[in-house]
Amino acid sequence: MILQCAKSSSNNVVDGYTSTDSTIKYTSRSVIADLPSALKIQAIQDANSIFKKYTKKPPDKQKEIKVPVLKKPVAIWNNQNNAIKFGYISFPVWINDKSTRIMVKAVITDYQNNLLSNKLGTLRITCKSGKYIAQIAVNVEEKQSIDGQIMGIDLGLKIPAVAVTQDSKTKFCGNGRQNKYIKRKHRATRKKLGKLKKQKAINKLDNKEQRWMKDQDHKVSRQLVNFAKDNNISVIRLEQLSGIRQTARTSRKNEKNLHSWSFYRLAQYIEYKAILEGIKVEYVNPKYTSQTCPVCGERNHANDRKYQCKCGFKIHRDRLSAINIISAPVIDGNSLSA
Repeated sequence: MILQCAKSSSNNVVDGYTSTDSTIKYTSRSVIADLPSALKIQAIQDANSIFKKYTKKPPDKQKEIKVPVLKKPVAIWNNQNNAIKFGYISFPVWINDKSTRIMVKAVITDYQNNLLSNKLGTLRITCKSGKYIAQIAVNVEEKQSIDGQIMGIDLGLKIPAVAVTQDSKTKFCGNGRQNKYIKRKHRATRKKLGKLKKQKAINKLDNKEQRWMKDQDHKVSRQLVNFAKDNNISVIRLEQLSGIRQTARTSRKNEKNLHSWSFYRLAQYIEYKAILEGIKVEYVNPKYTSQTCPVCGERNHANDRKYQCKCGFKIHRDRLSAINIISAPVIDGNSLSA
């Protein structure tokens, strides 16, 4: 109930802004809803952000601006109005015509408990698949960077990530075949549901697939960062993601997977986990990284997963890419030799 009320309040304020075509001043008193003042103020701030973001002058002034509305129930409390103690989350709600702080039992893992020992930020509660999920922002200090090796990471479909250090230690992460099976299975189910015009079931299936892929990306990124920590890595290098779908190596049967694969999300997970460990992340130009021989510099095309140069050098194709990424030109023009 409180989530729906908070969502409706934000949408009502957006409607008010839209009807007057200006950011009129709202206060907690002008928002009529069974919510504590903290939630009313947050609803006004959210509505203000939405309105400002979508009413910037468009290139075509004749084009009508459509301001979006919140569709999913959500409520947000700032850091002064939420607290976590002994497995309970406390925050104010509106009960019997007054603001009352309640305590709600929460399922918190040991890893999350460690994070929650830091300074807490905003609390955001949403409802997904009949379950209430609390998302809390925390301030975590970045570790001091250290002097160490460089590690290159090649992202792909069959093998989600291959990491190679400057001293040639290698880590293959993820199961591309399993990921493609899940995507293929859901694609077939969506096709059947589409013929039956069951849009809600399709949306539910899409959410399930996304949760699966996000979980896999979290696991792969954690393995890579742990591997980097164990090998005294100070810099991780990833390929520049713009144009990756045009340059990625894939067969016709994998084309659908390629365009629904979130390389960007995996790279983001790797980056933020690495930064928290004091490891710098750089992006390089991936041009010819899968073709150039690191021994003689000759360019050759790989045969499936096998790369062989005329000079006699042999290697796994993805491992070759990771090795060349170590010394490839960084986006800002700098590079380091392997």
